[in-house]
Amino acid sequence: MKLAVVVPGGVDRSGEVRVVPAVLALLKRLASRHEVHVFALRQEPQDDQWWLCGARVHNVAGVRMAVAQWRAVAAIAREHRRGRFALVQSVWSGAAGATAVAAARWLKLPSAVHVAGGELQALPDIGYGGRLSWRGRLHEACVLRAADALTAASRPILDQLAALGREGRRLPLGVDLNIWPPQPPRRRQAGEPLRLLQVASLNRVKDPGCLLRAVARVPGAELDLVGEDTLGGEMQALAEALGLGGRVRFHGFKTQAALQPFLARAHLHVITSRHEAGPLAVLEAAVQGVPSIGTAVGHLAEWSPQAALTVAPGDVPGLAALLQRLQADEALRLTLAQEAQRRAVMEDADHCHQAFEQLYAELLGR
Repeated sequence: MKLAVVVPGGVDRSGEVRVVPAVLALLKRLASRHEVHVFALRQEPQDDQWWLCGARVHNVAGVRMAVAQWRAVAAIAREHRRGRFALVQSVWSGAAGATAVAAARWLKLPSAVHVAGGELQALPDIGYGGRLSWRGRLHEACVLRAADALTAASRPILDQLAALGREGRRLPLGVDLNIWPPQPPRRRQAGEPLRLLQVASLNRVKDPGCLLRAVARVPGAELDLVGEDTLGGEMQALAEALGLGGRVRFHGFKTQAALQPFLARAHLHVITSRHEAGPLAVLEAAVQGVPSIGTAVGHLAEWSPQAALTVAPGDVPGLAALLQRLQADEALRLTLAQEAQRRAVMEDADHCHQAFEQLYAELLGR
């Protein structure tokens, strides 16, 4: 088959920075069997093309996103004339989803949209979500209605789709076990401090302030934060104000290879997000034998209580209590780690690829 895949970004030519590893894993597997063309909305500021994971990336630039969308539709149509596409897939809804369904309608092709972010959310206090305004709600309704198939990584997103009157299929974007070979959970030694890890950008949606305030209530716990700082040092200042200077370390962005040593020494991975469709970091931690706890979003919500433990978003006392519980109960931590690893390995990148292939076969067989 010849496939058109539309993404907002995450396909940098380096393959290391500004990428979404689960998307690269999927592209690599699709490109091993099909001709794959990826249309990226403003990955780079200028039009260009490059090869990545066996797929041809078409970067489409535009002064405004709406311009980039229509230029991407035109680019898909041009490539379609060179050789017919079988279908159009979008990873993320929003602008990418609108581009995919518009191109598919124009070319009379089936379309699939994978809801992978905050497209269905509305968090007005932090200005986050695709449904904040009536225009955003109308835009998403049009995309969801026009798509021939909808998928999402976790049950909470499918529940959001159902609340909007749309049926979706659960399809996690899994971990590439060739890059992340499973490791047995490591037992915490007597007297060893509880080592916590959060892999997430420092931003309002991830709510790292909640994590810092909870850690301040757990004597002896240490915390490493790995991710790009978009808050201009605000979290570092909060850590100092909370007296955490000696127990908290900020490491900035790390590549996949550079991230693995952090997981090798961690006992718990902590999510404090107010919204997640996944995230992949939970699955990466799980295959490395590190369980995740935190807010009831994405995979954590659907895994609790067998493979994760959760509290409501923003619940600092509740999160601190969870940390203290696992600090004192090593057997429980290892039980969570084993079950989380089992689930993450079962739904790895190969499983993800097979599920997309099955979806495509169904769409083309209609």
